[in-house]
Amino acid sequence: MRVTAKRTLREFWTSKPQYSDVEDPITAWHAVCIRAEWHGPSDVKETFRSASFVKNNVVFNIAGNKYRIVASIGYTRQALFIKFVGTHKQYDAVDVGGL
Repeated sequence: MRVTAKRTLREFWTSKPQYSDVEDPITAWHAVCIRAEWHGPSDVKETFRSASFVKNNVVFNIAGNKYRIVASIGYTRQALFIKFVGTHKQYDAVDVGGL
């Protein structure tokens, strides 16, 4: 799976000192994703049991649900596009279905 873009993830954990604790969990999540070959939502759930699906988006819980990543997945292209990364509180303020 190609993940677009790791830079978005890196910018999040470097944007504020209080987010630096998410670097290792996001890096681990990214490492799993780039090795994955998902053909549908059931494959994602097999890898990440806590993943949720909202319209065309997948929501990943990171660092014990302290942070969230919202992405869309093109299964035929094997591409994952990051749409949002933030704290759980920031996530609550976002219309995930509208991303």
